[in-house]
Amino acid sequence: MADPAFTLAVLILLVLVSSVANYPSGKVTKSCQGMVPEHGHSPQSKAVHHISVNQKTFTPGEQIKVTLSGPTFKGFLLEARDAEDLSGPLIGSFTLIDHEMSQILNCEDVEGSAVSHRNPSKKSSIEVYWNAPSSAPNHTQFLATVVEKYKVYWVKIPGPVISQPDTLPFTTPKATIAPLSTSPPVSQLTNPFSASDCGNKKFCVRSPLNCDPAEDRGCIFLSFTKDDQSVMVEMSGPSKGYLSFALSHDQWMGEDDAYLCVHDAQTVHIRAAHLTGRSGPAVNSGGPLEDVAWRLADGAMQCSFRRNISLLGFKDRFDLNRSYYIFIADGAADDGQIYKHAQQPLVTSEKHNVTDHPKNIGGSRSLLLLKAHGALMFVAWMTTVSIGVLIVRFFKPVWSKTLFFGEAVWFQVHRMLMITTSALTCVAFVLPFTYRGGWSWHAGYHPYLGCTVMALAVLQPLLAAFRPRIHDPRRQMFNWTHWSMGTAGRIIAVAAMFLGMDLPGLNLAETPKTYALIGFVAWHVGTEIVLEIHAYLLTRKVETLDDTRMQILQPFTAAEAEGHAFKKVVLAIYICGNVTFLTIFLSAITRL
Repeated sequence: MADPAFTLAVLILLVLVSSVANYPSGKVTKSCQGMVPEHGHSPQSKAVHHISVNQKTFTPGEQIKVTLSGPTFKGFLLEARDAEDLSGPLIGSFTLIDHEMSQILNCEDVEGSAVSHRNPSKKSSIEVYWNAPSSAPNHTQFLATVVEKYKVYWVKIPGPVISQPDTLPFTTPKATIAPLSTSPPVSQLTNPFSASDCGNKKFCVRSPLNCDPAEDRGCIFLSFTKDDQSVMVEMSGPSKGYLSFALSHDQWMGEDDAYLCVHDAQTVHIRAAHLTGRSGPAVNSGGPLEDVAWRLADGAMQCSFRRNISLLGFKDRFDLNRSYYIFIADGAADDGQIYKHAQQPLVTSEKHNVTDHPKNIGGSRSLLLLKAHGALMFVAWMTTVSIGVLIVRFFKPVWSKTLFFGEAVWFQVHRMLMITTSALTCVAFVLPFTYRGGWSWHAGYHPYLGCTVMALAVLQPLLAAFRPRIHDPRRQMFNWTHWSMGTAGRIIAVAAMFLGMDLPGLNLAETPKTYALIGFVAWHVGTEIVLEIHAYLLTRKVETLDDTRMQILQPFTAAEAEGHAFKKVVLAIYICGNVTFLTIFLSAITRL
């Protein structure tokens, strides 16, 4: 019958399901200086939470118990500063009381100088100890930022002022003013955008390339129109959460100038943001955006704004006179908070200057190197290796004649297919590393399985080169080792293909890809079962027994000839089906 290890592993793979959940960790060191969450919303004005201390005076080296309390909240940031200079450096350090609810932060390169939440669970009070330093000022004030939910938060809630003994009373506290919203006025668009000026007056990025947002609500549309020293930006797409685009120096997310349109209830928030690494965008509460407008209609979101070409006062805003790769992404949003995009962003194939000559370009959600990687791996592990396994297992008696180099036909075909598999695997293996510039830490188990497959694909032909002669005592050990490594490689390759298809880099459709790969596995296993059954029946048919019940095996009979013809027909049908499955995957991979 078919290889039991391979069949069992395939059945296990078909029922594997995994899920991942992510939660805020409270690592908010970026907000230490201004204590403003990077949520892109305006803070609440009237504080409802309170900071209290167990004593109003302190001496250097003493511990003061500080309590933050009020209505339930999820996040917070607590600091201590000079009451006479709240914009000055942080004062002292903190010691935790509840290690499960809070954590120490090293803000402004000062160890233990702030406290934040450890997890987003609801809490109504937090208690910590503040350690007075030897160089403490005469008067120290505690400040807190409290987050109830993503767009409801309070910034720099003033706490009590504690003083050292024998100092003048602190009678002139400086008012702590919450940052005012600098969001530009927003208006609603009355008409959908049009692609009629793309390539003439507008620099446009569209997917599909010739779609028009005025006629197709599924059109992904981004345009730039230069007007003297500013640029008018229009963006449209089928999103109920958010739409965004980013300007990047490379084809990787990180250190990019980004802009988001976020659907929240019955409105759309339009924000500038900055991308750092693979983390979420750091949204700016205010920014250089003017003439902001939006429109929601027929399941499509449209937003527009104007910004100056050069923005010298904003370090995270790129100069639009230069060339960049352009990313367009969309995803889910809830209560104003955005989540990671579910599919690979649309990325241009080269850098473009959006203020130069108007153009009409497209993009791809799967880059060429990743497409080539997937295509070569599918050819190697769906076609060449599968056919090679069937040849060596069932066609030795069919093609036993020798041709070149004194080797049987079946062996030469098997060797050619397996060498091809190894060569394709080696080439495909290099491509993701070339694309990434190193190891990918965001691809799950797929790269680990891929490295294992690569190692086996290299070791197999090396092992075959030292194959003992047929009567050598070591030949049986070689046969088992060769079979075990080959079977392991096929099992792991199938696992890698299942996991790799879910990665956003290939941008494959969800349901068809899974069914197609399941169909291929079933097709291959079914073919092996049919050939195994046929081989068993053929063996029974060609056996004859004489009067003494001694077994006589005829060298070649008409039954064997019929059996060989049957095997050839099955192989031809298998190859046709194999090519069909391969065509399905290659067409899915090579599409935009």
